[in-house]
Amino acid sequence: MADFLYLYRGGQRASSPEQSEKVMQKWTAWMKELAERGHMKDRGQPLEETGKVVKRDKTVTDGPYAESKDLVGGFTLVEAKDLAQAAELSKGCPIFDNGGFVEVRPIMEM
Repeated sequence: MADFLYLYRGGQRASSPEQSEKVMQKWTAWMKELAERGHMKDRGQPLEETGKVVKRDKTVTDGPYAESKDLVGGFTLVEAKDLAQAAELSKGCPIFDNGGFVEVRPIMEM
């Protein structure tokens, strides 16, 4: 088994408290299923929309940039036998219902 990072990108935020509650129920159910099947290592956290970008020359600017359609909105650490299985497991993610996508990245062992 190996570790993989799910980066949640894009998607529209809920427009009402009721919609937000429904979305959270879907996320909770999906993550519970991953945990019950032994794939959840760390639920991760959602990320704020604001931040800073530090460049090679050490300049610091505001970011991430709001015009970007694929801002990272959160992350989760999962365990799977290989990248194919990790990608397959991500297909249940509720972010797809809101126009977002999941970037699945293997964690390099060092």
